[in-house]
Amino acid sequence: MKKNIKGFTTRCIHDGELIDYKYKGAVSPLYLSTAYDYLKVEDHKYPRYFNTPNQLALSKKISSLENCEKSLIFGSGIAAIFASMFSFLKSGDHVVFQSSLYGGTINLILKEFKKFNIEHSLVESLEIDDYKKEIKSNTKLIYIETPSNPLLQIIDLELVADLAKKNDLISIIDNTFASPINQNPVNYGIDIIIHSATKYLGGHSDILAGTISSSKILIDKILESSINYGGNLSEHTVWLLERSIKTLSLRVKAQNNNAFKIAEFLNGSENIKSVYYPGLKSHPQHELAKKQMFGFGGMLSFLLKDENKSDAFTRHLKIIKPAMSLGGVESTITSPSLTSHSKISKAKREKFGISDGLLRFSVGIEDYDDLENDLTQAFQKI
Repeated sequence: MKKNIKGFTTRCIHDGELIDYKYKGAVSPLYLSTAYDYLKVEDHKYPRYFNTPNQLALSKKISSLENCEKSLIFGSGIAAIFASMFSFLKSGDHVVFQSSLYGGTINLILKEFKKFNIEHSLVESLEIDDYKKEIKSNTKLIYIETPSNPLLQIIDLELVADLAKKNDLISIIDNTFASPINQNPVNYGIDIIIHSATKYLGGHSDILAGTISSSKILIDKILESSINYGGNLSEHTVWLLERSIKTLSLRVKAQNNNAFKIAEFLNGSENIKSVYYPGLKSHPQHELAKKQMFGFGGMLSFLLKDENKSDAFTRHLKIIKPAMSLGGVESTITSPSLTSHSKISKAKREKFGISDGLLRFSVGIEDYDDLENDLTQAFQKI
């Protein structure tokens, strides 16, 4: 783990920036070339090798934010997820998963693992003993997500990391919902940190990307395989992502504040059956979230008292947009059963606690009163 004495906002802006030595521009120059001289440089630069100037610079910024030694940038979050696991797995291996995960990850497990004869266990509990019970002689990885998508469950990072180390396993976390501003899992001993950079790191709903951060040893191992997978990000999008991360700290802190107020408002509404947000004292893992998170995040989920009216409620919103993704500056709302978890059968969704009426709310940076008023008028119309 690296120690960094600079604040998050300063790191977001300045760490990993490319210096424009020729023209002294205030922003990083963009190197679009896909062809570099192989005789006059020490390492052969090529975009698929993850070693072009903009890629390397942005990797340093992300590593700084996650207190890690090294990072890689991918063309999507799912590409990063795939690379983080398949760089270490072979036929006959086994992985222990938390069951409350992003639907795309669950779909990858259910559809792709069997092709490669890789076994898996989905643990529905958050108790560490239940994960311990699933470890076998051929287990290689433990994969978690906290806060989880879409139920905002919190699992103890330190206990997971300790369990992995005692059994010589690699621990992996999808840290997308928290962002580096709200949580640094490496501080608790987690080995590999993944982000769908499409979400908070990009922050403007216009970038598709993924990242992996870890120790130099593990990243170098992932790099060996990733060069063959071909999942690197284009240079122009790398440059755009670096630009976006400069405001990450400001955006996430504003989203934290709005989401906390929205969660309290919904929790007190007669129209709501339940609210899932780790910042609420009623959340079953609230104290754990306070321990391992810097902020409670901009994501929450909720159920209307009449779950059958969730689609109608969404259609009546005027400012909050129905959209599939999350983490942008604009507030968005979605039905996980129709979007992120739609590829999973209804029976499995319900087993994971994801009902058809559940709504996932990505709170943006709008003025809070406008968001509350939008929710109120939608309640009135249903």
